[in-house]
Parts: sequence; structure tokens; C-alpha cells
Amino acid sequence: MSEIINNREKEQLSDGKRQEMLKRIIKELHNGKSVDDVRAQFEEAIGSISIAEISQLEQALMEEEGIPVSEVQRLCSVHTAVFKGSIEQIHQSNKQEDQPGHPVHTFKLENKEIDLLVNFKLQLHLERFEKDDSEETIYKLLEDLNLLLDIDKHYSRKENLLFPYLEKYGIYGPTQVMWGIDDHIRNGIKISKQKLLNYHGEKQEVIDELRFVIKEVGEMIFKEENILLPMALSTLTEDEWVKIAYESDEIGFCLTGPAGVWKPERAPVEEKSISEGFIQFETGIVSLKQLELILNHLPVDLTFIDKDDIVRYFSHGKERIFARTKAVIGRTVHNCHPPKSVHVVEKLLHDFKSGTKDHEDFWIKMKDKTIYIRYFAVRDEQGNYIGTLEFTQNIAPIQALEGEKRILSE
Repeated sequence: MSEIINNREKEQLSDGKRQEMLKRIIKELHNGKSVDDVRAQFEEAIGSISIAEISQLEQALMEEEGIPVSEVQRLCSVHTAVFKGSIEQIHQSNKQEDQPGHPVHTFKLENKEIDLLVNFKLQLHLERFEKDDSEETIYKLLEDLNLLLDIDKHYSRKENLLFPYLEKYGIYGPTQVMWGIDDHIRNGIKISKQKLLNYHGEKQEVIDELRFVIKEVGEMIFKEENILLPMALSTLTEDEWVKIAYESDEIGFCLTGPAGVWKPERAPVEEKSISEGFIQFETGIVSLKQLELILNHLPVDLTFIDKDDIVRYFSHGKERIFARTKAVIGRTVHNCHPPKSVHVVEKLLHDFKSGTKDHEDFWIKMKDKTIYIRYFAVRDEQGNYIGTLEFTQNIAPIQALEGEKRILSE
């Protein structure tokens, strides 16, 4: 009888009460309690937790309790271990996600390939490396890591296509936490590769880094398939999934591709064609179509952010340096950057708005490219700040110029 009463009490807990209990458990983890201790307390007090509650919990920890995103990221793996066996399986009435070509179907296909690569091939070669750090074993690990670098496309589609739509519905916590963990994984893969390329017997360092990658990649697959994707399916509209599917090609796919072309039961919404109206500038007149083509033919990437820090436009040339999708339009620029670099964006925009600076330049190396990134404060005739223009160009070909060229190429 007491068991029945306890179950009824759990069922009758208000959402607010459950949230408070969940937050208390997370804080106890933070203060040093073991996962096993908290798991027992969790199962006794809560019973089961829905995907929506996990999302609310992470957001509440950051917004209401003031816990930094980086700290939630650190705790995320721990509370995943606690929640792993208790997340309710939410069955969608609309099984569009099971259709080949649907973005969720493709994400899951990729996760299967990633899981096979990490938990079979990479794990097997790591075990060999622990026993024998020969050149052959190192070569096998490097092969695995080169393939795993492709995970950047999987994470980029998630960050640049899926996250913007979730944020439109006020869902920020999971997106910020996941983006930060994605970056840790990317960095871990690159560090592992560099350690192997420059290997001089630092065996344990390589082992520790590869174990980190294997663990974090596996946990991210779990978080995507049991938290992120079900939450997105219960939130996004079919039109939004159509747009995500359409724009996924811009970024690319990881280890595999869509199993087909997803065709919803109804015809997808067509994009409005650009008007053939004309714009008169001080120095000439062009049509809107001509203006779009001019901007897209410039050998640079342009992005414009308005005075409220909202992304309003980006050029769409043949070879963009950094991935951009239409999902970023209308998105706050702070949410278009990894959490670790948001403070740089905020400082730059503050300096532009206050008038302290009018421009800022950066340059970075990416393989054979030298990327020159320039930011300009856009001001009207009265000097009022109306936005920021980002100008990105690969200047490696310019740096390689020598002498003069005065005749046409053959």
C-alpha cells in the first residue's frame, strides 16, 4: 500500500516541485556527491524524467541559478549518467522522422556510422596502441581520426540549422551546452591527431586524449538521440524541417549521406523569388536581382548584423569560407558563435556601438588558406550606428603574388 501511495505522490508533484528537486540533485553532484549516491536519490524522489524537463533543467541552472554554461557542460556528462536509464521514450504520432531524407533520419544514420567508427574501429586500434605503439598502429589511429574529423559537418548542421529554430521557440539551454561540448570534441580529435603525428613516446597522453574523445562522442550521440532530436521533433513545424533538409547540402554530411529525398505529404513551401524592382543609389541604378548577383560574385564573404545584433543578410558566393545557412537570418549573432568566443563578439559590438572603434581585423590559418576577417561599424550620415559588416576573404593567393602581370591570361 505504501508503494502505491508513494507512486501517487510522485505523479502529483507539480512541475515546479520536480524542477526544484532536480536542481538540488544537480547541485549535490556539483558539491562532490558520487553518481551512485545521487542516482539512488534521483530514482527514489523523481522516478522518471521527460525530455522537456531535462531541457528546462539545463536552462534553469543557467538563467535562474547563475551557473555558467561551462559548468553545466561539465555537469552534463554526470547528469546524463544519472538520467540515462530513466528518460521516458516519447512516441511521436507523426513518424515523418523515419522517412529517408528527413533531417532526423539523416542525423541518426550518421550517428550509427560515428558510433561504429568510434566504439569499434578507434577503440580496437586504441587497445592495440596500449600494447604496442608501433608505426603501423599509429597509422591506423590516424586513419580513424581523419575520418572522425568529418564529424564537424554533423555538428555544424546541428549548430547552424537545428539550433536557430529551437532558439526561435525560446530553447537556449541545450543549444549552448551542446555547442560547447561539440567544440571540446572537435578540439580533442585535433589534439589526438597532432600528438600522433608528432609522437615521441608520450603514450599515456595519447591514450588519455583518445579515451576522452571516445567517451564524449558516445555521450553526445546519446544526448542527441534521446534529448535534442525528440525535443526538436516535438517543437519544429514540418515547414521548418523542410527548410533544414533543403539547406543541409550547403554544409555537407558525415561519413554517410541522406538515404533518400524526403518528400512530405504536402508540397513544400516555395521560396519567394526576388523582386525585379530597381534601386537607385547615388552612383547608379540596378535591379534587386543584379544587386544580389553582384554581391554573390565578390571574392569575399559578407554578413550584415543590424543595430539590435540580429543577422539580416549574408552573401552567397560559390565558395564560402565559413558555413552559413538561411536559418541564421533573424538569429541573434551571439547565438551564431560557440560559447567560448561570445565574449569577443560582445566586446567588439560594444566598442562599435560606443564609438570606441570603427573597425577590427583578424587573420587565421586554415590548412592552405590565410583567412582575413574584417569587421566594420556601419554608420549613417549622422554617425548613428546601424549595424556591423563582416568581411571575410582568403588572402593566400594575394600573398603569393610576385612581380607584375600586365597582359591577359591565355
